[in-house]
Amino acid sequence: MDLFEKLQSNKGPLGQHAHIAHGYFAFPKLEGEIKPRMRFRGKEVLTWSLNNYLGLANHPDIRRVDTEATAQWGLAYPMGARMMSGNSNIIEQFEAQLSEFVGKEDTMVLNYGYQGIMSVIDALLDRKDVVVYDSECHACIIDGLRMSLAKRFVFPHNDIANCEKQLERATKWAEKTGGSILVITEGVFGMLGDQGNLKDIVALKEKFQFRLLVDDAHGFGTMGEKGIGTGEAQGVQAEIDLYFSTFAKSMASVGAFISGEERAISYLRYNTRSQIYAKTLPMPIVVGNMKRLEMLRTMPELKDQLWTVVNALQNGLKERGFNIGKTESPVTPVFLSGGNNEAANLIIDLRENYNIFCSVVIYPVVPKDVIMLRLIPTASHTLDDVKTTIEAFEQISDKLKSGFYANAEINVSL
Repeated sequence: MDLFEKLQSNKGPLGQHAHIAHGYFAFPKLEGEIKPRMRFRGKEVLTWSLNNYLGLANHPDIRRVDTEATAQWGLAYPMGARMMSGNSNIIEQFEAQLSEFVGKEDTMVLNYGYQGIMSVIDALLDRKDVVVYDSECHACIIDGLRMSLAKRFVFPHNDIANCEKQLERATKWAEKTGGSILVITEGVFGMLGDQGNLKDIVALKEKFQFRLLVDDAHGFGTMGEKGIGTGEAQGVQAEIDLYFSTFAKSMASVGAFISGEERAISYLRYNTRSQIYAKTLPMPIVVGNMKRLEMLRTMPELKDQLWTVVNALQNGLKERGFNIGKTESPVTPVFLSGGNNEAANLIIDLRENYNIFCSVVIYPVVPKDVIMLRLIPTASHTLDDVKTTIEAFEQISDKLKSGFYANAEINVSL
């Protein structure tokens, strides 16, 4: 069979719906200034789908530094991969600042989060090693494990008793092969908003020998008294051996970093293929990220404002009977009962008639007859935004329960 014919006959679980989803349910275009109210298909919508936790994306100080750095450096410098010709004192200064903030000996800045952690996992593990990981880990971690030659044991989400069982299996495997054990989990799980049980996993170090890698993409900048992350919030930051996060969430930028002991980070610098063979981050992004880190460290009012909005939204939803799961972070899921067709009609109604834009998750990502609306509050949202959204959610919930969305044909040109 011709390769392209094969692709056409099996478009994948998401691609099979592209003919009706593209541009509306998938690949929508939010236009205008990055702020709570943007434009979708020519009309203003209140937006809850932006990874801009601290509201830095369009902060005037950030815009100024980004503009000045671009004018000074352009987008080409430094040229090449860091190992060959793309290193700089400024990047190393940024890494030192990150190390100090998260309380680790050393840090490596990564070009992108997804490919970065995939390649880190690949570099850390060989066929003698074994990894124990949470079943709800992000796709980037799963893809990294798929590339790895290491033996894998998975434990049900946040099930510490089962994690211990998997560590027992892992220990036997490592004793047989002479390999090492790595445990991987997340600080904040980005879909449901609950925290990884870092404290109890760390406690297992008293019984087992392993290293712990934590992906804290949604926790860095939002969790803990100083915004260091979920490890700080749970009091175990020092016991996290490899701390990973991106600049794409609280810092509203591009890139990522991994921090840990100097000997581990030094090894990763010389063995992480996605960094060795890829161009380094452009200097304006590095300089802009340094400014973002400075503001994250020195302006606690940004995180305070974020949590004012988070608490108002989550408490308001719960008070009105909505199920928001077990979120312990700004990530706010709202669970409703209904099929995929009802979900489509509900989202069209929410966007077209209530002018509210949020992400929707349906089967097979969630169980059948579950509709999950996912909201990402930011420091830029207001309490009026929260009030407007909760009132709209009450109305669409009533419509859903009455069967309106099962029978309605809401006209929209997709």
